Amino acid sequence: MVKLSSSKSAREFFNISKLAIKFSWLTVSFWIAVTVAGILAFSSLKYALFPDITFPVVVVNATAPLTAAVDTETKLTKPIEERLRPLEGLENIRSSTYPGQTAVALSFAVGTNLETSTKEVETALKQVTLPQGATSKIIPLNLNESAAISYAIESPTRNLSDLTKLAKDEIVSAIAKLPGVLRVSLLGDANATPFDPSKLSATTLTQQGSTLVRFNGQDALAFQVIKRGDANTLEVVSLVEKEVQRLRSTLKDVKLTLAATQAKYIREATQSTIDALLEAILLSIVVIFPFLWNWRATLISALAIPASMLATFIVMAIYGFNLETITLLALALVIGSIVDDAIVDVENIMRHVDDGENPRQAALLATNEIGLTVTAATLTAVAVFLPIGLMGGVIGQFFKPFGITVSAAMLASMLVARTLSPVLAIYWLKPKSSTSPRREARTWMKFAQSYRNLLGWSLNHRKIVIGLAVFSFIAGIALIPFIPKGFIPKLDRGEFNIAYTAPLPKIPDLAQLRGAGAEKLTPSSPSSQFPIPNPLTDSLEVAKKLEAVVRKDPAVETVFTTVGSREGEPNKGILYVRLKEDRTITTAELQDQLRSSLPILPGVTTSVEDIQFVDSGGQKPLEVALQSDNLQSLSKAVKTIKERIERIPGFVDVTVTGQSNSQGAVLQIERLNNQRVAYLSANLGKDLSLGDATDKVVAEAKAVLPSDVSLDLGGDSAKLSEVFGSFGGTLALSALCIIVVLILLFKSWVDPLVIGVSLPLALVGAMLALLITESDFGMISLIGFVFLLGLANKNAILLVDYINQLRSAGVDRTEAILNTGLVRLRPIMMTTASTLLGMLPIALGLGAGSELRSPMAVAIAGGLITSTILSLIVVPVVYTILDDWFPRKKFKI
Repeated sequence: MVKLSSSKSAREFFNISKLAIKFSWLTVSFWIAVTVAGILAFSSLKYALFPDITFPVVVVNATAPLTAAVDTETKLTKPIEERLRPLEGLENIRSSTYPGQTAVALSFAVGTNLETSTKEVETALKQVTLPQGATSKIIPLNLNESAAISYAIESPTRNLSDLTKLAKDEIVSAIAKLPGVLRVSLLGDANATPFDPSKLSATTLTQQGSTLVRFNGQDALAFQVIKRGDANTLEVVSLVEKEVQRLRSTLKDVKLTLAATQAKYIREATQSTIDALLEAILLSIVVIFPFLWNWRATLISALAIPASMLATFIVMAIYGFNLETITLLALALVIGSIVDDAIVDVENIMRHVDDGENPRQAALLATNEIGLTVTAATLTAVAVFLPIGLMGGVIGQFFKPFGITVSAAMLASMLVARTLSPVLAIYWLKPKSSTSPRREARTWMKFAQSYRNLLGWSLNHRKIVIGLAVFSFIAGIALIPFIPKGFIPKLDRGEFNIAYTAPLPKIPDLAQLRGAGAEKLTPSSPSSQFPIPNPLTDSLEVAKKLEAVVRKDPAVETVFTTVGSREGEPNKGILYVRLKEDRTITTAELQDQLRSSLPILPGVTTSVEDIQFVDSGGQKPLEVALQSDNLQSLSKAVKTIKERIERIPGFVDVTVTGQSNSQGAVLQIERLNNQRVAYLSANLGKDLSLGDATDKVVAEAKAVLPSDVSLDLGGDSAKLSEVFGSFGGTLALSALCIIVVLILLFKSWVDPLVIGVSLPLALVGAMLALLITESDFGMISLIGFVFLLGLANKNAILLVDYINQLRSAGVDRTEAILNTGLVRLRPIMMTTASTLLGMLPIALGLGAGSELRSPMAVAIAGGLITSTILSLIVVPVVYTILDDWFPRKKFKI
């Protein structure tokens, strides 16, 4: 009988279990050390909503004594853009030009050092020749430096002036000293910048820099805490809350009320994911016992979960990852896979013990049999996930923690299965006390025999089996157009913003005013002498009218209104709306209701907007940029497209920027990457997916665009294209990595090809699951597809490797396949069941943030079911077909 030498050497090379068993106390000591280090690492991890992603933006604000927007564009905007365009790391450059004023926003690649970029901008700007009298200001923006928490400040005994002084002296100063706080903004102090009629211009009207605040329909002051870019939101908020409690006890006549915070939802979503993780652990353990009917074997398998997770925490701490949605989701999804390796090892050891071997001999035999299989399955899975960790751009930064966390967990689980599990099996597993088969064992044998019969039939009807497999794959592909494409699912957060823009008041004719002696007036002059236009006051009246409608809704708990923006635009404002916990309506449903009930005010645009996952510049989900050097063509085209898409259901809050006004005078010019553009943006109703909306806008635009106007996607539409593009390449790289790893392990290209058949078989189940649950096919479900790619080949590896082992021992091919079916059915069913039940809490979509987690688990669960069912039949059939085409001489006796 000829043994398989190359396979044997590979099997011995990967059998580290032999050493672990030989030095068992060293093995146990190693894992005790990992446990201690893992606990310490876990205690150092911070909670967050999403990974730390830095979007570095540098804004150049410049002014010049110019009266026309076109003139300002030529003499101010273009020279600045042309000099700054070559800067290293610059991804895009956007500008807004007004008469006498321009704002140029430079967006650098994710991860670029903001301080270095700012200095480069300062150096380059000094080399620009600007018009006489021009001034410029550079503002670095780290969009991670976001508002962590805001409090309304009210007092029944103090007037606004006294309250403002108190807030500055005792509240703002105390909060600003806390660790992680970048600055504390006092909102609502409208007297901070008085109007000066002697310097009245379009620029001063849009740069007043002051704000007004209202809380639940009453004028108020508020302070807003801006966290540092590298600070943890929950930690900062916790410190602020403690300081506010202290201030409440010392300032008896001042009421500090929580107005807005990111922390509440972060805590809820994080806790919900942790709950799903704990439930996954419990279910994954519970499902093992009915297959093994041995509590000792179940316990050994279950110990793989805490051991692997503690080892993973060490890796997370080394990389500086947080316990946030992505990493917690990675851990929750990988629970079933973590226990898989241990199940396969322990089940194989237990089978040998049941056959009469003593535990030590059983462990040595079983681990030698299964070593290559477990290693191949894990390394191919890691080959799938590591490319995710190496992806570039925004998407890469977002999912680097996912790829590395999953890879670390799977490598740790393999190490546990190869070392700790067999050592524990030696000491804990006992031979069966009775030789009489239990009832549950007889039931399992009947099920296994039925599978063996079906497998035998399939080997005799290979064309039918292959036809069914091909049909399933085609059906999966055919389902794709019926599944809505999205970027990130809408969340029922119970909070959202209503943003509005009011028209600026008409600027008085300065020449006439000066002729009337207005130059003698001062900021303290009575308003009756000189009616100064105050855009902040006009904007406040708009806010009050919007508030009145919003606060009537019984689902609304609080409304926190800020009049005036952080960019110093007094005609803009935001209503932050928080809903009641016991509401009977979803956030999206209430948003749609408000869109139809908010008052239509002359010249005012309103937008009911979701709170962004990551602040990347404040764009709406759908944004398209129309580009042309012809302002008239641009204005006409964007107006036409706006009118067309407003008639399509699902498009809401459609707005246009960069369009000439109705009189034809150019008030504002938008530019993108050195070319004139007009932006058309929209929010989407709950029944319109981003992919469908993008397709409809592009179709409408193509129908009416003149030859001198081009279209470019922005917002989440652009991100969606980037996601599908990035993942297309990543999936291809992952598949290539799988093939290379399998060829290296099996020393053959035929076996990897057989194993690869299981991958497309997962497609039909994943697509069908997304269709049935009405989940979007987007960034989150795509990660599920990659995860599925890593799991689907495990079963095929188990089958193919054992068939080869039996054939190398001289067993006939058909008999080897049928025997493999019987031996490997139980571990395959166990690993699939543990993985599916582990994902059940996530797939059910319970708790805060469930909309984000569910599509991934749904796609994986659906794909794993079809992959397992089909691979148990199709993989052996494909094995025989390829063996007929490429006979394996090495198996001859």
